[in-house]
Amino acid sequence: MDLPAPLAWLVDEAGASPGPESFLAELGDRLLADGLPLAGGALTLAVAHPIIARRTWLWRAETGAVMEALGFVGGPPSQAGRNWLAGLGPVQEDTVASALDNPVLGWAGARPFAPSEASRLRQAARFAAAPLAALGARAALTALLEAYLGRRSAARVQAGPLCRGTGETIRAALLCADLRDFTAMSEVTEPAAVIAALDAWFDRITGAVHAFGGEVLKFIGDGVLAIFPVTGAPSEACEAALRAIAAARAGMAHLDAVRQAQGLPPLPFGVALHFGEILWGNIGAADRLDFTAIGPAVNLVSRLEGLCKPLGRSVLISGAAANETTTALTPLGEHLLRGIAHPCSVFTLLED
Repeated sequence: MDLPAPLAWLVDEAGASPGPESFLAELGDRLLADGLPLAGGALTLAVAHPIIARRTWLWRAETGAVMEALGFVGGPPSQAGRNWLAGLGPVQEDTVASALDNPVLGWAGARPFAPSEASRLRQAARFAAAPLAALGARAALTALLEAYLGRRSAARVQAGPLCRGTGETIRAALLCADLRDFTAMSEVTEPAAVIAALDAWFDRITGAVHAFGGEVLKFIGDGVLAIFPVTGAPSEACEAALRAIAAARAGMAHLDAVRQAQGLPPLPFGVALHFGEILWGNIGAADRLDFTAIGPAVNLVSRLEGLCKPLGRSVLISGAAANETTTALTPLGEHLLRGIAHPCSVFTLLED
């Protein structure tokens, strides 16, 4: 049976699209070429994510551009696709029957759709079920991996071989942060309040890291290990990490003010910054892997963070990181760190 070109593409090639956005743009272009009077299109998929419930991609026929809109968990049902399409022209939406959570494929017409044109769009929605199931499964896997591993690490896991010992050596600014006396506080605090405090702390430190291009590798108890990989000059990674530290301190100052108003104790923390090489890849048992970073630089930044409390400082910066930044710092001399062979030059921020 000979199929119209858009339907043949949906059957033979669409499942290999790089992602939902390229799927929507390619399908829109093919429907346009087949004579349908489209002004734009929208595709909405449900996703497995801690805070994002739905993702909607919006395609404009005039420019070929694709934008994305997000619907959040606990928010109202997303009408982003329909509302946007309504601004372009008459709208036709079809729910795609698939194993996914009811994807919605919609189109705006440059003029009202004739009955035969509306029928062709409904037929395209039926043929879209199989490729969207494949794309949705890949998108769900990506969202899950990113939620647990971070964006860069998730991409590496998906692209790389699934075997122990595979990885790469990269240079990065390393940030290690930890709450002070949190163990003692958790002993006398209700578990729900402990979890709420941890979540509030992690929101602020990870939000600051992500805002400036870093990636959180690990939550270790009440601690965080993050990296800012070198993609240009090493100084750019170190400066980004320092900006993230400033943002985290501002966020925690605001949180402490809120907690004080609620009669709760503050959440003091320490953070260390180092610069060096790390091995970033698969480490673990034969059948249980962890994608993480190891190496002397990771050990040093962890030990350096442990020096915050003895020195009475909330921020400590190694000599290696200090050499890569023009930010004015206060030297604190050389210090021996447990398990590190050579003394480490230590600095702090002027305001610390």
